[in-house]
Amino acid sequence: MKQKKIPMRKCTGCGEMKPKRELIRVVKAPDLRNENGEVVEKGEVSLDLDGRKPGRGAYICQNPDCFEKAVKAKRFERAFGTAIPKEIFESIGRELRENG
Repeated sequence: MKQKKIPMRKCTGCGEMKPKRELIRVVKAPDLRNENGEVVEKGEVSLDLDGRKPGRGAYICQNPDCFEKAVKAKRFERAFGTAIPKEIFESIGRELRENG
């Protein structure tokens, strides 16, 4: 019988490849645009514990140190292509500690 392929993702903090189920997804929701194609509202950056939210995703280990490394090196900002306010990182860090 053929063995099922396990999806792998790279941790944004430590850079290690791990199975997708072992990582936590941080997602940037799509920007809202008007009928002229102009950005009306920027997409929100949040934790996606279920892995089902729409938008661009970046993955981190469940280790809080990996999250801190990724924030310090601005890897989320590079992955999402936008500046992210410090308050959002603080709320995501708090949520990570509560759920981890």
